[in-house]
Amino acid sequence: MPYLDYAASTPLKKEVLESMLPYMTETYGNASSIHNYGREMNKAVDRSRRALAKLMGASYDELYFTSGGTEADNWALKGILSRHESGHLIVSAFEHPAVLNSAKTLEKQGYEVTYIQPASDGMISLKSIEEAIKENTIIVSIMFVNNEIGTLQDVKAIGALCQSKEILFHTDAVQAFGYYPIDVKDLNIDLMSVSAHKIYGPIGVGALYIRKGVKIKNILDGGAQERKRRAGTHNVAGVVGFSKAAEIRYRDLETLNQALLEKRNYLLEGLKPLDIVVNGRLDKRHPGSLNIRFKDIKGDSLLMNLDLVGIAVSAGSACSSGSVNPSHVLLSIGLTKTEAKASLRMSVGDFTTYEELDLVISEMNKIIGRLK
Repeated sequence: MPYLDYAASTPLKKEVLESMLPYMTETYGNASSIHNYGREMNKAVDRSRRALAKLMGASYDELYFTSGGTEADNWALKGILSRHESGHLIVSAFEHPAVLNSAKTLEKQGYEVTYIQPASDGMISLKSIEEAIKENTIIVSIMFVNNEIGTLQDVKAIGALCQSKEILFHTDAVQAFGYYPIDVKDLNIDLMSVSAHKIYGPIGVGALYIRKGVKIKNILDGGAQERKRRAGTHNVAGVVGFSKAAEIRYRDLETLNQALLEKRNYLLEGLKPLDIVVNGRLDKRHPGSLNIRFKDIKGDSLLMNLDLVGIAVSAGSACSSGSVNPSHVLLSIGLTKTEAKASLRMSVGDFTTYEELDLVISEMNKIIGRLK
């Protein structure tokens, strides 16, 4: 049963699970407790924070653990804007729903929001951001790698522009962290959201990098965890697993990425005879990501037929599942509703085999033949 939806979530790697198990069975307690059990858990959180921060070029006290990328995105935007009675936010029109819906909520509260349209190749131009900046612009949020079409933005240039205008820059790096070398200082990033379950870590744990000196409000009321910034009992096993997953990705980054690229290109070559069009730029793209559309084929019909034979792909973001509307990402790059609905997101991963890819290509040929 081929799984080609790694952009939605990845399976837990064995090494990651093994690193987590002691904190679910042998060592236990609340990391905020002052007794020995609590201190041991707190040490594990501290070690993981230092290791993760080092991988992104940050200081350990600039990293705050969250329940995932969605919480981190919400905190980054709402925590910054809520410090001001009014202000202007710039986001791209094809952000993850966590950013877009946060922006819409802020808009309802009276803040100004500009939605930058990407080009047809899925890239955000620096000029479009510069032209959108106003005197009251407080923060710009542009995703590092798009979660549906996989396009890679020039984060360093965007960050430099924001820095020159004395504007904060946030990036949703959930699809980028663990796949690209990231140095937040070099890339001029003020706030960055990351998550564990995209890099073969556990679901339900993420982090927000907040550059030292950036003033941000808390969005959760509760205890004094995370240096009084983010309330809630620590998910210690999850935090440890996140750190281990990131360590593995960056330890073998070049080898793993090359393998992903070769698998993706193999799949693409096998599907080319089906008269497909690739959505978004192919050269500046996540190595495992592929988003394609078919002529005269409905994507939902193709999706269901693939599921019937045990092949898992998606029509867009997993966070938008259940929606009858076409992908906002594909509409933002100029596709019609019909074209967007005839598109599929297919993402390969470390566990994808060539035998599985051959099966997918074979079944796609059969299904499309029937549908046509």
